Amino acid sequence: AMIIDDSASLEAAVQAVFASAFGYQGQKCSACSRLYVHGKIYDEFLSRLKEKADHMSMGPAENYENFMGPVVSRTAFNKIQRYQKLGLREGRMVLSKREVSKDGYYVAPMIFEKLPRWSRLWTEEIFGPVVAVERFHSMEDALERVNQTEYGLTGAIFTQNPEHKKLARDNFSCGNLYVNRKCTGALVGVHPFGGFHMSGTDSKAGGPDYLLLFTQAQTLSEKQ
Repeated sequence: AMIIDDSASLEAAVQAVFASAFGYQGQKCSACSRLYVHGKIYDEFLSRLKEKADHMSMGPAENYENFMGPVVSRTAFNKIQRYQKLGLREGRMVLSKREVSKDGYYVAPMIFEKLPRWSRLWTEEIFGPVVAVERFHSMEDALERVNQTEYGLTGAIFTQNPEHKKLARDNFSCGNLYVNRKCTGALVGVHPFGGFHMSGTDSKAGGPDYLLLFTQAQTLSEKQ
């Protein structure tokens, strides 16, 4: 999940959401799939994100000009299509309808708004270029919403408000929290990485605690 408050740099936040949601076709465990935007900037933010996504280049991955290529398999393609139908049935598609190549498992980027809070798009991992977006009016409400899932790998908040940063540090339940940057792109060995809840053990890959997962703890009791 990513939270964008009304003090955020819109240009930086749009770029970060775009990269986090659609980079590698959204096929990252840390990809942004849930987006919460403050009501004061919601319309402008969504308009900018829509403009960027609508003009995204798609095509074969060997062409570096293409930002998105095909998803990894037919199984992935079919799964994402099921979530697309769900989003169209329960909410409203923000992006313009887009024709994609049939020569490969291409999936157009998707942003859905006006989804009911019980929608599976808020609670399940999709591993595709699908984002659910909702407006919020208080940071407490946004943090309550981001924590209403069994997953907790990465999260991000864009804000210049010190109080909001502290609230996020104290209450955003995820293993890797990013402030004013995207929620993807941790480098193993440089930036320890691991999640909470169903997203891992919280032992960070790339950190010393992770080595303990390769050991077996033994308790030995001896009476003299």
